[in-house]
Amino acid sequence: MKERDKPNVISHKNWIFSVNEVGTKMNVICLSLAETANTNGIDFYQYLVRLMTELPNLLIQQQPAIFNDYLPWLKYIQATYTK
Repeated sequence: MKERDKPNVISHKNWIFSVNEVGTKMNVICLSLAETANTNGIDFYQYLVRLMTELPNLLIQQQPAIFNDYLPWLKYIQATYTK
């Protein structure tokens, strides 16, 4: 087992104790986002700070395409948040 795979194994065990399906889905979304950022060489913490700072102030519900500007595989996101 590679060292970077270890957090997912530990998290997988914790899913057993999720209170409900919504909590489990949120956990999957967060881990998926973290792994996608990691795969694209992005500093996940800095990327997450940007998401949590900017996304609440955007009109994503009215214009969902705005979220496309924050995807971790975009070159300018990678250039800004490279490890």
